[in-house]
Amino acid sequence: MTGPLRPAFHEGQVLAAADLSATVAYARGPAARHARHLHEWGIAEGLGLVTQPRTDPATGARYVEVSVSPGIAVDGTGREVVVTEPVVLRESDFDEVNGADQLTVEPYPVFLTAADREPDRSAAPVSCSGSATKTRVEESYQILFGRLGDERLVAEQQPPAIGAPPADPPVRWLILLGYVQWTDGHFSGVVTEARGVAARFVGVRADTVSAASGALTLRTAPEAHEGKPALVLSGGETPNLVFGLYQGGGTVAPLMTVAANGNLTIEGSFSGGTQAGSTLVVSGTATDGMLLPLPSGVTPEQVADGRVVLHVHLTPRTPPLATTALYSPVEATVDADRRLRCRVRLYNPKADPDSAVAEQPGAADFLVVATVTATNGGG
Repeated sequence: MTGPLRPAFHEGQVLAAADLSATVAYARGPAARHARHLHEWGIAEGLGLVTQPRTDPATGARYVEVSVSPGIAVDGTGREVVVTEPVVLRESDFDEVNGADQLTVEPYPVFLTAADREPDRSAAPVSCSGSATKTRVEESYQILFGRLGDERLVAEQQPPAIGAPPADPPVRWLILLGYVQWTDGHFSGVVTEARGVAARFVGVRADTVSAASGALTLRTAPEAHEGKPALVLSGGETPNLVFGLYQGGGTVAPLMTVAANGNLTIEGSFSGGTQAGSTLVVSGTATDGMLLPLPSGVTPEQVADGRVVLHVHLTPRTPPLATTALYSPVEATVDADRRLRCRVRLYNPKADPDSAVAEQPGAADFLVVATVTATNGGG
């Protein structure tokens, strides 16, 4: 096996076309390998599906015109794909691929792929020999419509060998831009994700990321927007890790700060899942018909699926009574929904010897103990 070949020249050498082409190919090779192995392929900038409302002059029906915005993508071979101006998607191209389908609300995938083309005669010089041979190749692109389900082809693509240069046509690498919806012969809308597959954006492969300024910031958009989250790692005189939201001036208002000594400061409340083997308790007083509360951190779903077991202790409360009244608790239970059933009987023979024993709703002190089984990995 041999490594990449770097062209070398010497005085008096006659340069053939192959020598000059090898110089260009050598420069493309490292760039492609860098993009392929140090980055994740996908959309780098722009290339969104943009809609403009339109009206069909024949039927008066409303629809949308869909175009691809200018942008740059890098495919899985390391080749850069550049779209320099907006491209309107042609409905005739879509109809040619999917026109025979029955009407559906399911969105159809739209792909971008690299393509080499002969440049316009006015844009590319010809050979000095006087022949019509072109001396330039236009690194262009092609926009393709897929059939329903073709978005799965994106994940099935295999990258080239380690030392391979960027792939040239007819090798084709599909970059998913999004999806279009089709209604009554026109585009009716666009979406970025369908059937669990979304447009893919470029990423970075790195075990170490360093910052020359002394502060490293992670955010969810290319630009800082007020109210959007950011994670800032600072290494100055007071090193810390801050999670917060951008303010209007571009600074980050801390919501959570971890200091160099390990101290944690949070602006809001702190809550977490229940740990395996833990016990949580809540107590209080409830009257007949009330739903007993769960300890903080325990959810009804955890109780329903057996991850948390409840133990309830009830003590009927004695109501305020006259000195001659008799009191007897009849029932103090909790049903499967944690609803209290509490009934008591009262009788005061001195106040009214002929009166019957009265049964009425009562109240009870409760203690709810929630235990988390030690074998389920916690809540």
